[in-house]
Amino acid sequence: MATATSNIRSPSIILFGKGTVSYQRTAAPFQIPQFPLNRPRFSALFASLHDGNNNDDGGNKVTKAVGLEELFEDSPYDVVSKDSPFHPRPLSSTQLPNSVSAGSRLRVAYQGVRGAYSEAAAEKAYPNCEAVPCDQFDAAFEAVEKWIVDRAVLPIENSLGGSIHRNYDLLLRHSLHIVGEVKLAVRHCLLANHGVRVEDLQRVLSHPQALAQCENTLTKLGLSREATDDTALAAKYVAFNKLKDTGAVASSSAAKIYGLNILAEDVQDDCDNVTRFLMLAREPIIPGVEKPFKTSIVFSLEEGPGVLFKALAVFALRQINLTKIESRPLRNQPLRASDDSNNGSKYFDYLFYVDFEASMAEERAQNALRHLKEFATFLRVLGSYPVDTTML
Repeated sequence: MATATSNIRSPSIILFGKGTVSYQRTAAPFQIPQFPLNRPRFSALFASLHDGNNNDDGGNKVTKAVGLEELFEDSPYDVVSKDSPFHPRPLSSTQLPNSVSAGSRLRVAYQGVRGAYSEAAAEKAYPNCEAVPCDQFDAAFEAVEKWIVDRAVLPIENSLGGSIHRNYDLLLRHSLHIVGEVKLAVRHCLLANHGVRVEDLQRVLSHPQALAQCENTLTKLGLSREATDDTALAAKYVAFNKLKDTGAVASSSAAKIYGLNILAEDVQDDCDNVTRFLMLAREPIIPGVEKPFKTSIVFSLEEGPGVLFKALAVFALRQINLTKIESRPLRNQPLRASDDSNNGSKYFDYLFYVDFEASMAEERAQNALRHLKEFATFLRVLGSYPVDTTML
């Protein structure tokens, strides 16, 4: 008797030019506000270096890196941040230009409302930060680009639900850099208002992935499902409307924030439920070799027999391990005509996102990308950053 409806917004179209290591950015939906810059220049660069935990020794070790400026894009260094109320409302794209003021704490954007798993990931990535909720992933990207916040922490994949495709698309559309990753164990709870029992529930609200991760448990309870934008928003809705027949799947933190009762803990079907989040900034960090690093790239290829094999071989030849491969449609050119005039067929055109275990400070990684660049029709380095080993 399970039903599910989704209100996930459709993604925006991604436009970029076909080339080597650059792309054409889409026009911003609003103008950058004009405001005085009081912080010293290079403060953002200093913060970016802090992300990588670089020390003097590490800095000396990366001086051999050659040609990185060809793979990373330049951005300004001035920073403006803002203090927000204790219970901030999620930012939307239309609100961003009016959200600028001075402040000293590192401000980190995440998608959702207070109590979301993304908030916990932001606080794990940047302890003592000011976590700033945004209503959509797009708004979090734009908040960093418009200097409203210093960083963004956004989910990219889950061990059970797979990839968050929207954020892969946004990585290409925007000019932010991946400066780190953080992995968060997800423990779902079944929440309801005080006085409500499990047998009183008829439906449950949560994010579509959370509902999918608890499918067996919810089916046994005979509950119908309804999707919301995030787990904490579901808890907030149940609490604020004092619903007696509706529960929410969310975190124990959301239960505390919104005054809900925890009817059951660990209701996910698999205990190995981990979400990987990306830490995004305006500036790339300087890659090092003093600790394990990961590099994320995106590229496209011409159609032909063995072309993808040839692309992946540039890493295998240099003993570089790949940890992630994701393909996404090339939005401005989803179909391409075949060069074979005999059949006149068309095929799908794709971008390939790849994560590999090597730092851009390593010569083998630089040589691999130079090799790939020889035949790739498009190539961009999204970031080279330390591996999160806390979950290993």
